[in-house]
Amino acid sequence: MGLFDMFKTDAGDQLTPHLAFASSLIYMMASDGEIDNEEVGHLLSVLGGASSDGGSIGVGAQNKQLLQKAQQIVRTMPIDQFLQQATPILTPAQKLCILVNLIDSSLADGQAEIEEQQLFHKFLQAFGMSEQEFMPYFQVISLKHDKSVFIDPNHPSNQPGFSVNLG
Repeated sequence: MGLFDMFKTDAGDQLTPHLAFASSLIYMMASDGEIDNEEVGHLLSVLGGASSDGGSIGVGAQNKQLLQKAQQIVRTMPIDQFLQQATPILTPAQKLCILVNLIDSSLADGQAEIEEQQLFHKFLQAFGMSEQEFMPYFQVISLKHDKSVFIDPNHPSNQPGFSVNLG
């Protein structure tokens, strides 16, 4: 096996944007040392799931090899090396998609742990985006996960005139 043989298409030929996406999510899931059910659920929702005969849900067959290659990358490649290799192959839209999904994954269990926050900042920096530029997306994803807006009538987001500044 050659030095770069592990980065082959989604089935195994080379690092692709889709493989970088799946790997990024797994780096985030593993960053705090534990993988929560909500994070697995998020991964399944973005990669696609399939039910088995036993009633459990796993990654769909079309993405099983993708997930296996992504896991291999995460196990063997330091995050800085991964970002160095992944960043040049991603379009601005793909980078933003990864960032939005990383925030979504990190908030899936209710809060972003410090390790998740630190990893997210590495992605922001590698992708050349500032916190200020990302703030509107962060506010939308944060609101998505803040279910207290339904039970706290005094929640700041429930106040008249609340909006997310998208531009």
